[in-house]
Amino acid sequence: MPNIKLLLEYDGSNFVGWQTQPNGRSVQEEMTKVLTQVLQEPINLIGAGRTDAGVHARGQVANFRTEATLRPDELFEALNGLLPPDVTVRKAEEVEASFHSRYDADYRVYRYFISRERHAVGRFYQWHLRYALDLGVMNSVAGQLVGEHDFEAFCKAAATTRHYLCTIMTSCWKEHDATIVYEVKANRFLHGMVRALVGTMIDVGRGYTPAEEFAGILESRDRSRSGMAAPPHGLFLEEVHYPAGAQEHGR
Repeated sequence: MPNIKLLLEYDGSNFVGWQTQPNGRSVQEEMTKVLTQVLQEPINLIGAGRTDAGVHARGQVANFRTEATLRPDELFEALNGLLPPDVTVRKAEEVEASFHSRYDADYRVYRYFISRERHAVGRFYQWHLRYALDLGVMNSVAGQLVGEHDFEAFCKAAATTRHYLCTIMTSCWKEHDATIVYEVKANRFLHGMVRALVGTMIDVGRGYTPAEEFAGILESRDRSRSGMAAPPHGLFLEEVHYPAGAQEHGR
């Protein structure tokens, strides 16, 4: 059975998240419905990251096995002809039988976008903040996240996970004109983790939370000590990266 890898882009505004849920429209459900229609067989679609409600993706990866003989380029055209406008397939290819989009990933990259200016166009893809922010101090605390840490203090309380350890490779704030971007690269992310980190660092940048308290919040493993989660519409899953051993072998 061929193993097909999809590179996906979606606008999360009208989704309850990636994962199929009983309480609303999900990306996984929308994709599975169209795949089943095209391939005429049940499909088990595996996603690399379970983005939350309202979170967007430009680089989500998913894979599935199929008995169909449709070529990846034919599948690409068929899916994009049937999918709703808020989901698109950027690439479809056959990969090794052992490839698993979630477990084979060695890191993922998220970016969070903040605007200092109020916009009508683009307002669904960035968080507008009026606060004066100290980017220097925000970068100082962001740098403390690099390495392996327990992120229970920045995880949704109801999240179920075996452990809260994540290894962060990149954590930094950048500014271009009126746009501020937080970029974080890690081997794994917990439920609500990036939004909680952004919200807490915003509190530090506006002077609401002293910078010297940030390390203690991280070490506390207590979600009640970290800041309010940033709204989902500013967050994008930008990239899922795989090591050389998990590279594609297409036909």
